[in-house]
Amino acid sequence: MRIVAKEGRVFDPSRPYDVVVVGGGVAGLCAVIAARRSGASALMLEQSPRASRGGATRHARNLRVMHDAPNKSIPRTYSADEFWRDLVEVTGAHTDETLARLLIGKSAEVTDFMARCGVCIQKPREHDPSRKTAYLLGGGKAMLNALHLTTERLGVDILYDAEAPTLPLDDGRARELPLLVGGVSTRVGAKTVVVASGGHSANIEWLKRYWGDAADHFMIRGAADAQGQILASLLAQDVAPVGTPGECHMVAVDARGPKFDGGIVTRLDGVPFGIVVDANGRRFHDEGASVGPRRYAIWGDLVARRPNPIAFAICDADAEARFRPSIYPPIRAQTIAELAGKLGLDPATLVATVEAFNQGVRPLTDDPAPWRTEGVVPAKTRWALPLKTPPFNAYPMRPGVTFSYLGVKVDESARVLLNNGRPARNVFAAGSIMAANVIGKGYLAGIGITIGAVFGAIAGREAARHANL
Repeated sequence: MRIVAKEGRVFDPSRPYDVVVVGGGVAGLCAVIAARRSGASALMLEQSPRASRGGATRHARNLRVMHDAPNKSIPRTYSADEFWRDLVEVTGAHTDETLARLLIGKSAEVTDFMARCGVCIQKPREHDPSRKTAYLLGGGKAMLNALHLTTERLGVDILYDAEAPTLPLDDGRARELPLLVGGVSTRVGAKTVVVASGGHSANIEWLKRYWGDAADHFMIRGAADAQGQILASLLAQDVAPVGTPGECHMVAVDARGPKFDGGIVTRLDGVPFGIVVDANGRRFHDEGASVGPRRYAIWGDLVARRPNPIAFAICDADAEARFRPSIYPPIRAQTIAELAGKLGLDPATLVATVEAFNQGVRPLTDDPAPWRTEGVVPAKTRWALPLKTPPFNAYPMRPGVTFSYLGVKVDESARVLLNNGRPARNVFAAGSIMAANVIGKGYLAGIGITIGAVFGAIAGREAARHANL
C-alpha cells in the first residue's frame, strides 16, 4: 500500500516510527519538532485536510508567559508566584500544583522556542499592553504555518486526512495505531505515541449525556472534528481521568454565528453595558458582577443553564459606543416593544423588564461605572445605565464551547497515567487532552497555547528518549 505523506515522500505503514504524534495543533507540532530535534524518527497524524489543519490552534491569539524582566515581546514583569496566584484564583485550586509550577517555569522559554521555529511575536501594543501574554503576529494560522515549515525542514512525516479512531493498549503499551487515511484503512507501528488530539468539545452526543437536549443549541468555537475518539479509547482502557465530566469552558457568542469553528470573532463584548434577558424577556443575573475578561465564561455557562439556552444582550445607542461590536450587526428598533417583536419575545414582558430596570438605576457619581440598581431583582451592581436612547440594540446569545474539562492524567514527563497510578509504558499526552491537569476549572487568557507548547515539547523529548531505551 502506498500513501503519499508529502511531496516526494511515501508513507510506509510497515515502518515503525520512533514517535507517532496524534494531532496537528500546537501541542502535536511542538511534540514532533522536539522529537526530531532529539534524533527520533517522527510521524504526525492530522485528522483534517491540509487546508483546515491545526484544529482550535487556528483561532489562537496569545501565549501566557512568566517573565522576571521586560523583553521585546512583553512589558514589565509577570512573576512565577503571580502566575500561580492567578491560576489558583480561576481554578479554585482545581490544579495539580506540581504540573502547574512546571508549566509556569517552562513558560518562560516558550517565546524563544517559538522564535527558533520561525514564529513571530507581536511587539507590545502602545495602548493597554498586556504584561502577562505575548501576542502572535498573524494569529494562530501564522504560528501553524511557521511550525509546519520547521517540521518540513526537520524531515517530519505528516499524514493529512488521517483519523486514528482508537489507540489499543496492551498492558499499558501501544504497539500500533489503526488508521483511516482518506477513508482507506491501514496501520502504523510506533515505539512511542504522543496523543495531542484534543478533547470532545465538538461531540454533541457526548455533551448531551450531561446537558441533555440543551447541547443541541451549543455553538462550538473550535473545529468540528474534536470528537474525542482517542480520549474515549484511553479512558475505556484503564487510563486515569482528570477533570470534571460534562463541564466545559463556554463563552457567550453571537447566536447568528456558525455552529462550528467560529473562533473568537463571534464572542460578545457588550454584556456589562446593558441588560441580558432570557427567552421569556426577563433578566436572570447581575450583568455588572464581572466586567473583566472572565465575564465571557460566566455568561456562556449562565446561558447554557437556562431552560431554553438562548439570551439577548440589549443596550441603547448611548451604551453602544462603549464596547467592541459583534462581527454581526445588532438587531435595531426605535422602541423596546418593536425590538421585542424582532426578537420573538413578548413585547409587554420586555417593556416591563426595561421599565423596572430603568426605574431602579441609582447614579452614584459622574462616572457611570459604579452606577447600580435598587429594588430590582436581580440587582445590577456596576454600569447600570438606563436604556432610554433609541435606537435600541440587541445581540442574540448562545453558549460557545471552547473546550471540555475532561482529559487524561499525566506525570511530569507527560506520560499518561493508569488508574493504578503507574505510567503507561510508551504513551504521552500534550495539549487539550491533558490540560485539565493544570486548569480543571476556569480559564486564563493564553494558557491553552502555553500548555500545548510546553507539554508538547516535554512529551516529544521524553517520547524520543524512551524510544531509544
